[in-house]
Amino acid sequence: MAKKARRARHGSTPATLELEHAGISFRTYEYEHSIDHMDGGYGIEASRLLGIPEERVYKTLMADVGSERVIGIVPVSGHLDLKALAAAVGAKKAVMADPKVAQRESGYVLGGISPLGQRARHRTVLDEDALLFDEILVSGGRRGFDVGLDPKDLCTILEATTAPIRAR
Repeated sequence: MAKKARRARHGSTPATLELEHAGISFRTYEYEHSIDHMDGGYGIEASRLLGIPEERVYKTLMADVGSERVIGIVPVSGHLDLKALAAAVGAKKAVMADPKVAQRESGYVLGGISPLGQRARHRTVLDEDALLFDEILVSGGRRGFDVGLDPKDLCTILEATTAPIRAR
């Protein structure tokens, strides 16, 4: 049975509200986001400041695949393999979505885009390596705020599939 979810210190986000509503156990991780720590991107910053290995911190990316948008979730230490993402959803080609479109459709700002609680639900693919861990971190819906949860629970709530979508 899932434990009661914990609320973020500084209020809920659509991501945490979705987890709470579904009764999924999660932990919150907060850090002081700073442009000075941005050498490798938002996710690398989170990994460094939280002391969590990069392989356990995941980033949420939106791609245009055919006539739909698809979410790919990969470790911050890697890149999204667009061909692999397209293949995972039965398409031939994928391109990264325009950042403005990703912000508008997710309801979040870049660096804080969570796969959870988005304005519009998109088909989602999680890199299969996430299943090697009991807990992974994804954005909690704002910069400096992540949620940690079982990757199987993430797949369940998002109705996500898993595939090798990280560029090797």
